[in-house]
Amino acid sequence: MNKRIKLQNLGYKDYKESWDYQESLFKEILDLKIKNRRQNLNEETPNYLLMVEHPHVYTLGKSGDVNNLLISEAELEKKQAKYYKINRGGDITYHGPGQLVGYPILDLDNFFTDIHKYLRFLEECIILTLTDYGLKAERSPGETGVWLDVGTAFARKICAMGVRASRWVTMHGFALNVNADLGYFDHIIPCGIQGKAVTSLNVELGRKDIPLAEVQEKFLKHFADLFEADFI
Repeated sequence: MNKRIKLQNLGYKDYKESWDYQESLFKEILDLKIKNRRQNLNEETPNYLLMVEHPHVYTLGKSGDVNNLLISEAELEKKQAKYYKINRGGDITYHGPGQLVGYPILDLDNFFTDIHKYLRFLEECIILTLTDYGLKAERSPGETGVWLDVGTAFARKICAMGVRASRWVTMHGFALNVNADLGYFDHIIPCGIQGKAVTSLNVELGRKDIPLAEVQEKFLKHFADLFEADFI
């Protein structure tokens, strides 16, 4: 089993370009797995983790409802935002400046073959990262992602998640609001969940700006620990 993960920081990058790049890495791993099976080989499959920040964009998962996007094409253009229907699970979400976005493209045969456990591990990485900032973050039963004040009238989501997997290879991932412009969430029903608020780390800490690189460093430490992986 290969538990080394190639870490790639893509910087500030268009969503579609990043999605196409994810697809190419996803296909690379899938093709190698198929070749190994057909030719009875045992060639090591690679793993990747892409870290990125996107310009304003709304993405709708394959099981999502387009009615959860509350603005027109013309209004999207005014907001300098794009919209894509994509092939991950989940409903609609927003990505934009001030978010820490991560796309693990892993062969889970190298770790564990359990998608439920994989999602819980991703959530745990975020929960532990927020704990480092003194926040009590939690899971919300039946709602993938990471929340604050679960079970109260003040429940609010701080991190959205949605993944795709085939033959135990993953893509897509999470978006943690660090210094996000929360006004952009007013134009969707986030993740299709009515009546729940969205928040950002800087709002919760009462700080103007939190370095994304600082948050990423904390996240990567917890990711490596939980997945028992090494970044290369």
